[in-house]
Amino acid sequence: MPEEKIKLSEVIKQLNLKIECREQFLDKEIQGGYVSDLLSDVMANCKEGYIWITLQGHPNIVAVAVLKEVAGIVIINNRKPEEETIKKAEAEKLPIMTSSLTAFELVGKLYELGISG
Repeated sequence: MPEEKIKLSEVIKQLNLKIECREQFLDKEIQGGYVSDLLSDVMANCKEGYIWITLQGHPNIVAVAVLKEVAGIVIINNRKPEEETIKKAEAEKLPIMTSSLTAFELVGKLYELGISG
């Protein structure tokens, strides 16, 4: 029997993530997760439908996320996306969330929710 996938909206609720943009696109099912701050690593290894965890907030994360067709980006450690990043994410219909948690803590909680990479 296949695993039941969790929706992005449920992850946001369970982990108390703050939505920075694109609230209307939170019904995506999460296929897995990936954590990295190196854009070339994300381009090489992140998969479609994954939730991407990073501390980067610059506009280039949107380009990489769109290329890899991620479900959404979570920026960690109480960091905020740059204004240009939000504008680009809005244009690309890409949800960006923020968290006060570290990458280690957030990934552990995602794993507890049944999301793996």
